[in-house]
Amino acid sequence: MSTKYTKLLAGLMGAAMIAVAGQAAAVEFKDPTGDDNGPGTYTYPTDGAYLKGAFDLTSFSAEKSGSDIDFKATMASSLNDPWGMGGGFATQMVFVFINTGTGKHKDGIPGLNIQLEPGWDKAVILSPQKKARVESEIRNSAAAMAGDILVPGRTKGSGKTISGSVKAADIGTSDPSTWSYQVVVQSNEGFPAKGDLLTRRVNEFEGQHRFGGGNDGMCDPHVMDILAGSGAGGADEVAAQHAALKAFECTDDGEAKKLAVVPMIKK
Repeated sequence: MSTKYTKLLAGLMGAAMIAVAGQAAAVEFKDPTGDDNGPGTYTYPTDGAYLKGAFDLTSFSAEKSGSDIDFKATMASSLNDPWGMGGGFATQMVFVFINTGTGKHKDGIPGLNIQLEPGWDKAVILSPQKKARVESEIRNSAAAMAGDILVPGRTKGSGKTISGSVKAADIGTSDPSTWSYQVVVQSNEGFPAKGDLLTRRVNEFEGQHRFGGGNDGMCDPHVMDILAGSGAGGADEVAAQHAALKAFECTDDGEAKKLAVVPMIKK
């Protein structure tokens, strides 16, 4: 084999390895439409700010970009900013839970009323609120897990997609394709109840700015959509979501006897 041919072959193999490495440093999940109803019973608030499909996750991706990890969550409807938040969206609040191999935390972020199995190590919050406000609320409402909750410097909405980036070093490893995930779609609440991290509660009956179809206590999951099944977007994932979010128990006074447990998902 000639030296020239050997060099050419080595170059092609190197390029292929780089391409494969680049592909490996990204992951994407799909989610079916029409399952933005939590355990199957939740309804939207009555105010026109909450557009149909606004909390219906259809896809999620995490991709390495230089020293950052870019996160994107896409909804079924176009985003809107009725409250003048300034970032291209206002009503949604997306929580990205990441398990890098340990599963340090079982409880979800306060206000969601869920647990995660087998647990999460880092969480990224995609919020229309300014970073300083979100971090202040983390210190107030989630102090015990504050060191593992990350907030992008800027989170923006465009079209149907909410996106934000954090430093890969803050998560601990650089290849998002090796992690497992759970993506929880909730609603941004500028005046949250005590102990809730900027999340909107679900009540028995919907109101102008309150979801309905749940429980007035603090035992049901305050979650509109999650990833489920294999994260491929199949119709069976609707049933898997409903089953996971239905599996909670309440005491007679509406407190949590057993929280719903949602699974982490890996490609």
